[in-house]
Order: sequence, then C-alpha cells, then structure tokens
Amino acid sequence: MAMLQEFKQFAMRGNVIDLAVGVIIGAAFSKIVDSLVQDIIMPPIGKLIGGLDFANYYLPLNHQDPNLSLAEAKKLGAVLAYGNFLTILLNFLILAFVIFQMVRLVQKARARMEEPAPAAAEPAAAPEDIVLLREIRDALKK
Repeated sequence: MAMLQEFKQFAMRGNVIDLAVGVIIGAAFSKIVDSLVQDIIMPPIGKLIGGLDFANYYLPLNHQDPNLSLAEAKKLGAVLAYGNFLTILLNFLILAFVIFQMVRLVQKARARMEEPAPAAAEPAAAPEDIVLLREIRDALKK
C-alpha cells in the first residue's frame, strides 16, 4: 500500500504532468511535420529528380526489377530504401529545428522575466541646512 501512495505522489508532481503534456503535444506536432514533409516538401523534390514518389526510391539487393514499387520489391527480397530514409531524416531535421526555435524563445522569455531590477541608486546627500537642523536637534536632546 505504501508503494501505491508513493506512486501517486510521483505521478501527481507538476513535472510529470508537464512531461506528459509535452509528449502528447510532441506526438501531434510530429504528425504535422510528417504531413508537411511527405505531402508538401518531398513531391516537388521527387519531381525535380524525375520520380513521382521520393519514398519509393531504393536500390535492389536481390536483383529485383528497379521499376517495381518499394512494397513489391521488399516482397521479393532485401532492398536499400534510401528514399524512405531521406524522407524520415528530413522529418527529423525539420522537427529538431522547430523544437530548437521553441526552446530558444522560451529561454529568451525566461531571461526577460528574471532580469534583475536595476540597483537602487544611493540616496543623495542631504542638503546642508537639513544636516545643520539635525545637529541642532541632537544637541537639544542632550
């Protein structure tokens, strides 16, 4: 029973909940980046290179016909699917860059929030007449 109580305390800490929210948002954002790369970025790149689907680029390793789709070529044996790898690599680079920018913005915001207040200037010296009045007051008290 004590272990269950410890687990509850652990799970309800703010850091664990923040991490869970971050993972969920990250997974959703990853799908957006996947769609961006596969549906918007890679088709023009594939068109420039001369193919229709960049993810279907591969090198046959078991003497498959190079005109087969990637799925059909994989059924016939091993292939080196470099097009799919490059697509996933591009996904990663875009995601890493966006996360880097987000972390950078958060750090700048924290730095602005934690900026130390300007040091209070030393109070100006009291005018001579005030000093003289204080001396008179102190002398009268004695």
